[in-house]
Formats: sequence, C-alpha cells, structure tokens
Amino acid sequence: MTQPLQQAIAEVQLRIGNACARSGRDRNDVNVIAVTKYVSLERTREALQSGLTHVGENRWQDAKDKWEHIGAYGHGTWHFIGHLQTNKVKDVIGKFHYVHSLDRLSLAEEIQKKAAKLGLVIPCFVQLNVSGEDTKFGLPPRELFVFLKQIAEFPNIEAVGLMTMAPHEENAELTRPVFRELRRLRDEANERMAYGKPLTHLSMGMSNDFEIAIEEGATWIRLGSVLVGKDG
Repeated sequence: MTQPLQQAIAEVQLRIGNACARSGRDRNDVNVIAVTKYVSLERTREALQSGLTHVGENRWQDAKDKWEHIGAYGHGTWHFIGHLQTNKVKDVIGKFHYVHSLDRLSLAEEIQKKAAKLGLVIPCFVQLNVSGEDTKFGLPPRELFVFLKQIAEFPNIEAVGLMTMAPHEENAELTRPVFRELRRLRDEANERMAYGKPLTHLSMGMSNDFEIAIEEGATWIRLGSVLVGKDG
C-alpha cells in the first residue's frame, strides 16, 4: 500500500540529509526526480502540489496523458529517464526539459534535428552501462571520450553530465563500485576536456540504492516506489 505522500517525502528528505552528512556534501547539491511511471495522473499531480518539482518518466506512451494534463500547462520540470527510441524523439523533445538516456550517435542526431527545428538547447546526460549488464542500455564506458567529442559538435545538445543504473542488489552497498566508477569517468572526462567544457552532474541512484549514490557524488537521484509509491 502506498503511504501518505508527505510522510514519504519527509522520510526521503531525512535519508538524503543523513547521506549528505556522512559524505560531507551540501544537501542543496542533490536534486530529486519523482519517478511517476508506475502511478496515476492524480498521484503525479499530488506529487507536484506537495513540493516535488521534478518528474521522471520512462516511456512517452505512459507519460503522454500526464504530460497533456499537467506538463502542457507548465507544471513541473520533466525528465525523460528511460531508453529513448529515435522514432519517439519527435514526441519527447519540446516537452521534456532533460533527457537522461543519450547513449548513441543516431539518437544525438535525431535530438539535434528536432531541437534545432524548435530553437531549443536540450540538456542531456550521457548514459553509460557501467555494470556491463546485457539487460541495461547505455554506452560502453570505453567509448565515452570519443562520443563526447562527437556530440560537442551538436549546438542544440548540451551534455550536462553522466547517467547510469546499478544492478538491483538486496545489499545496496554492493552498488557502490558502479557509482564510484561513473564519478571517476566524469572526472576523467573533465580532466581531458573531452567535451570542451565541464560535465557537472551525475544522475545515479534509485529507490533501493540512492543513499550510496549520494555518498559517491550523485547530483540527481531518481526515486519512484520509495517516494511516490506504486499503483496496484
């Protein structure tokens, strides 16, 4: 059963604060995305009315109704956090403020084309498959630096950081090496100036492992079940 939203928000905020304290981080450096893919339009609206300002969705088909009733009226900052098919770029760009799953050149080309047509610059995270799992999307880490140089040529894309998903572990501590490696790759990319300007953000950490992600440097965490719950 989904718990009252204000209670869930308070508990999550306490856990974020404690993780920041443990790792000597400023709480203001950690942004929360409420992942609403498993909840209703009404619950999504309630989340925004409760002070959550960032909404994350994985698929346009599932997000469409929510966006048309909420996002189209200027409510919330919308993040596309799932695998983005090139043929869905036309639906997503112009509606979602951030794309967290840029992982191939063909997708970058489609985003550039659509964003240029709309006169927009789209903040994107480069998604890396740090864990190497076959079931996960993302660019292989060894291709990161070349890819950053390629997308630096697209004026309507702004790479703001890196994103990854860790394996789902019962013991969240086991996810730490994945998050640590994403941070290392971000730092190395900046040292090499692979993109031409600094990548500042790390989008990593979900309901089962966000405290570990914060301790390892996450600046955006993507929270669904622990925050807004799950219908059904």
